[in-house]
Amino acid sequence: MNLLNELRQLDINSAGNWPVAFKACALIILFIAIVIAGYYFVWEEQLKTLENAQGQEETLKTTYLVKKRSAVNLPALRQQLIEIENSLGALLRQLPDKSEMEALLIDINQAGLGRGLQFELFKPAANETINAFYAELPIAIRVIGNYHDIGAFASDVAQLPRIVTLNNISLAPGSDGKLVLDAVAKTFRYLDEEEIAKQAGGK
Repeated sequence: MNLLNELRQLDINSAGNWPVAFKACALIILFIAIVIAGYYFVWEEQLKTLENAQGQEETLKTTYLVKKRSAVNLPALRQQLIEIENSLGALLRQLPDKSEMEALLIDINQAGLGRGLQFELFKPAANETINAFYAELPIAIRVIGNYHDIGAFASDVAQLPRIVTLNNISLAPGSDGKLVLDAVAKTFRYLDEEEIAKQAGGK
């Protein structure tokens, strides 16, 4: 009760004359109030800004490390690009143009005849399949011969100077102990400038 009475008798205008214990309590309460007010009115916004800045710092560090790795690897990447371009050029040189397609078809036919195979079917598709920079021409073939000659024919086709692939291969027994090979030989040619422009315009 004495404490309550003393509190009631305190005059804010004469705070300098308060007992030491009351002065200390008042200062503690004032300090806490200042801290709380400072947090809500000043520090809270600054803390959010700091958190955002820290997040941006991590993002910038990650971006920096990625770019640093790219810069360190740049000579190797340039060398890889040169090698890829050279490889692509070599592959493109293996693709015939329109004028060479007929000669390529003859080469495939001669590869079979040279191995003593009998052609029952050699039928190029009516239309080519046009892709970004090359055209694909499937040829349905059926040849009759012994196992070794058919294998040698497949090897000869693979070694042609132009790209030819054998697909959908099917072997079946024929007459006189021979085998019948059904397959689709695919040949490829690169598009001329006019065809490439037409392809680009159609997209």
